[in-house]
Amino acid sequence: MAFDFRLPDIGEGVAEGEVVQWFVQEGDPIQEDAPLVSVLTDKANVEIPSPRKGRIAKIHAQVGEKVKVGGLLVTIDTEGGPAPTAAPPSPPSKKTPAGPPQQPPAAPSAASATSVPGTVSASPYVRRLAAEKGIDLSKIRGSGPGGRITEADVAGGATSPPSTPAVSEASPGPAPPPSTSAARPSGEILERIPIRGVRRVIAEHMAESTHKAAPFTYVEEVNVTELVALRERMSKHFEKQGLQLHYLPFIVKAVIAGLRAQPRMNARMDDAQNELVVYGGYHIGIATAAPEGLIVPVVRDADQKSLAQLAREIQDLSDRGRAGKLTRAELSGSTFTITSLGILGGLLATPILNYPEVAILGVHRIFHRPVYRPDGTLAPAALMNFSVTLDHRVLDGIVGAQFLAVVRENLEDPHQLFAGMR
Repeated sequence: MAFDFRLPDIGEGVAEGEVVQWFVQEGDPIQEDAPLVSVLTDKANVEIPSPRKGRIAKIHAQVGEKVKVGGLLVTIDTEGGPAPTAAPPSPPSKKTPAGPPQQPPAAPSAASATSVPGTVSASPYVRRLAAEKGIDLSKIRGSGPGGRITEADVAGGATSPPSTPAVSEASPGPAPPPSTSAARPSGEILERIPIRGVRRVIAEHMAESTHKAAPFTYVEEVNVTELVALRERMSKHFEKQGLQLHYLPFIVKAVIAGLRAQPRMNARMDDAQNELVVYGGYHIGIATAAPEGLIVPVVRDADQKSLAQLAREIQDLSDRGRAGKLTRAELSGSTFTITSLGILGGLLATPILNYPEVAILGVHRIFHRPVYRPDGTLAPAALMNFSVTLDHRVLDGIVGAQFLAVVRENLEDPHQLFAGMR
């Protein structure tokens, strides 16, 4: 008995998911609740188990393909019979619903004028990949079920050299200029990397932020000499608890002080309603480098947590984020984001907003140099640059300057971080 399994409702308003990895192939046996497919929603990979025991008859969604909730993922033969070689054609509908006519297929290009339209079977991802490589799918024989063209077929097709048009000897004039598609960089291509999965989500998110917001960056230099000394003294006590004390927990506390002084920075933009939504809870996103790309796990209610709790939670989120074990809930819902590259933080960067948030703080590396004291003498100091990017549509530059002034005050005299705070 064939069972059609469709993408289930994963919750939290998810409308679609991208197929990241299949754990089975067509013809494989599978047990109920065994790993079936990994689907990317927002920035979290969701591993979906098999709802039935049987044999994989047909995979309908290829890696890189987006599937709507309710869209067909896979057909499972629950009787364990052989997988079909091709899906039977769907019978025509007896009643055509009223509505606008479907868009006719685009006319074939000159390079594919001899191909027969409608005979190519390939996923949207494979079609897009072929278009990027300039490959005519009608000239490729598919190796998938029913002649379906796969990603591997396109990769093989890319090695076929294009035919060279004949030049008439009766036309002694100059050769026509090369086409735009031929004007490519010379040299051997080392690799073609499909932008998909987490990397695709990051690309779309960054493009949306850049296109919708009006970013403005303000920079401040902070003397963190006292902070360095305080962290060194406190580290030994944290090590007894099995914790490493980094600078981020201190910075989170200083940021919360700054957000309390400038509450409109603890907000998200609702462009659909043209409203700035200001939040009372401080849910701080911590940008973290993971193997598949940048992720932003969230420390919820950070204002209610002690330095040790912040240190423990930041470390846990970072470790599980790099291992790909965070849930979608742990990667969403931030109201303000901090991004830092630690010792590789550089002198200065202009962070891109974690849209729809309206502000983000960039943390840079500590460097040492002599500075003048108030009495005019020189002394060594530990200095650190902070850059805050604002959505200038709703926040003026003075807001960022006042915010960083509070952050600076709390980090230059870090003992006040614990005066009246947890």
